[in-house]
Amino acid sequence: MKILNFILAFLFLVFAFVQVDDPDPLLWILIYGNMAVLSVLAMFNIHFHKWIVGTGVVYLIYAAFLFPGAWEWLQSPDRSLLFDDLAKMQYPYIEETREFLGLVICIAVLVLHFVRAKR
Repeated sequence: MKILNFILAFLFLVFAFVQVDDPDPLLWILIYGNMAVLSVLAMFNIHFHKWIVGTGVVYLIYAAFLFPGAWEWLQSPDRSLLFDDLAKMQYPYIEETREFLGLVICIAVLVLHFVRAKR
């Protein structure tokens, strides 16, 4: 688990770094930075249950706000637009879907941390 948490921490730091040119960089640097910190702590078997649960609740609420955009993307005829850099300016739901998927990744890792903390 130490290796997995190291990889997760590294990936979340990379995710935070590439958010610098995002329309809302501070928010996403904090989101991914928080996940990196939780993963580093998990490397040393340190788990703050309230922090994990609180983070999960906040991320779930934010994901719920972004879900309509993700749903619109799922119903769109050209789903490859998600990977098109210019599409986020043409279709607002593209950016919302990307953010939603980022939160889904974070929530999945939070569930992993929560389950590991309970053992």
